[in-house]
Amino acid sequence: MWVIVLISCVALITVILKYVFFSSGPDPFEKDSREPLKPMVHDKKELNKVLKQGFLASKVPENLDAIVIGSGIGGLGVAVLLAKVGKKVLVLEQHDRAGGCCHTFTEKGFEFDVGIHYIGDLLDHKPFRCMLDQMTNGQLQWEPLENPFDQVLLGPPENRRRYPIYSGRNRFPEELKKCFPGEEKAIDEYMRLAKKTGRGIWFLALLKLCPVPLAKFLIYTGLVKHLSFFFKMASRSLTDVVNELTENKDLRAVFTYIFGTYGNMPKDASFAMHSLLVTHYLNGAWYPKGGAAQIAYHMIPIIEKAGGAVLVRAPVNRILFNSAKEAYGGTAFLALWHWAETHGGDTFTAFAFMLSGVSVLKGQEEIHVHAPMVISNAGIFNTYESLLPKELQALPDIQNQLSMVKHGEGGLSIFIGLNGSKEELGLKADNYWIFTENNYDELVEKYMNGEREESSRKIPLLFVASPSAKDPTWEQRSPGKSTLSLVSFANYAWFEEWKDGKVTNRGPDYKDLKQGFIDSALEVVLDAFPKITRDKIEYIDAGTPITNTHYIGAPKGEIYGIDHGVARFSPELSSTIRPQTPLKNLYLTGQDVFLCGFAGALAGALTCGSVILNRNLHLDAIALAKRTKHLNNKLKGE
Repeated sequence: MWVIVLISCVALITVILKYVFFSSGPDPFEKDSREPLKPMVHDKKELNKVLKQGFLASKVPENLDAIVIGSGIGGLGVAVLLAKVGKKVLVLEQHDRAGGCCHTFTEKGFEFDVGIHYIGDLLDHKPFRCMLDQMTNGQLQWEPLENPFDQVLLGPPENRRRYPIYSGRNRFPEELKKCFPGEEKAIDEYMRLAKKTGRGIWFLALLKLCPVPLAKFLIYTGLVKHLSFFFKMASRSLTDVVNELTENKDLRAVFTYIFGTYGNMPKDASFAMHSLLVTHYLNGAWYPKGGAAQIAYHMIPIIEKAGGAVLVRAPVNRILFNSAKEAYGGTAFLALWHWAETHGGDTFTAFAFMLSGVSVLKGQEEIHVHAPMVISNAGIFNTYESLLPKELQALPDIQNQLSMVKHGEGGLSIFIGLNGSKEELGLKADNYWIFTENNYDELVEKYMNGEREESSRKIPLLFVASPSAKDPTWEQRSPGKSTLSLVSFANYAWFEEWKDGKVTNRGPDYKDLKQGFIDSALEVVLDAFPKITRDKIEYIDAGTPITNTHYIGAPKGEIYGIDHGVARFSPELSSTIRPQTPLKNLYLTGQDVFLCGFAGALAGALTCGSVILNRNLHLDAIALAKRTKHLNNKLKGE
């Protein structure tokens, strides 16, 4: 009996290792593509020659290997990976500039980022940094933030407590202990849990890369929670975990403050997700030199060099399937057979669906672009509910995936242009997380479920940062000017009645509602930054959830894709939603495949690329980092 168990365990481990280390396809990181730094380009016209290449049928390359829908980092990332092994890829973007949430815009002379506020894990020898260097040919530069990089402010102005958050694996907990004497045990245990949970993230990639039967076996036997502490903690809410560690309400609030980077109240958030953010910033935080637009600017030429293109003002309105005689298996087979029967066709007709490309709207005209593979960075809801033919939307496998997820919370952004330098305005390269009190769950729930006019008057959570203070090139580009970016959340339903209005003129009622949020946020900012006065403000405006729908294609105004609550991190969902869709040669990339944010979307691209190229690119990134570290050490020795 024990011999059989032992043999079974050895066989299982062998199978798992096979899919951890599989690598039969080409390696995008095989050659070091870093080049000597070129002069940084700041001229808008020069940048726009790369970032704003408008769609024309004549610009579409011939003999495409793949089409990518959406030019966010998940789309550009997988396009670059494919381009590096010689694939010709076309990236289509519905907005007028490439980059998705990495794009910037300019109003009244002020440049604003929309989604890149700070990135972690960018030490020179880390896989994430080494991978980004290769994906931008070494041209994308990063500037470290201040230390402390975050400031947590709790309570009303008359009783506001400030807690600085420092980077450094030792300094982070040691500085917290100075703020909370007597809570050393709780802080140490919090750190232990966060680190141990974060280290288990490799199993999330495994579940998405291994065959479905193996994934189901690992899940239904319970082995997944024994093999990965990440999944053991995934079902536990952030509130439950921290409440077990301490009774100190301010310390609980500091432990959980960064929940705003994925959009769930602590009571709904998975501790596993939270641990990834904590460990992501342990070694510091960085901002792209020259602004967020530099990211796409340095990735697009790699796609073009392989014969591909990145074209904007190219809204994809549907994915095309031709009448090739292609049969589907499993539930897809049954659904198509049923569809044929109910529509009066024969079973042969039911199998006549084969992906052939996409349709792009150019004015009122539809232009068909063909490729053997389509990769969607548009999100699972847009892809399945808007871009597929109705009969394919109805497939049980498609509906099963949709039933497992829900929309994330709508994002609210406020952009402020200021007259004055960072020194004059007291701005630094750090971030402020400002809360009206320490009971986050109650505050946010009341706000999100409240009447819109009432909620607009008191925003309980506000992230405040100065992109201009973080970017060392800013003073050269915009002397005597500064910017602030404010981020919070808002209920999509509050704004839904104006969703079909003209984006620049949705009417006075919409403008009044927006102004309520702006006034509420501005009151907080003026109190937290005493050197900023109203007469210094040259520009201010807000982007609501329906603004996000217009510019980044978020169906409910969400900025982090599908919801990142506890249910998102169940092993079942993690293994079901993967780059492969139920439709042959249609793939998913980006935030919805892996995790939210810049790093999460790029991990989604890496996972998608792994499937398409038939090799574990996550491991290749680790191997790349080892080679880079060895080379750097050798050069230092010389």
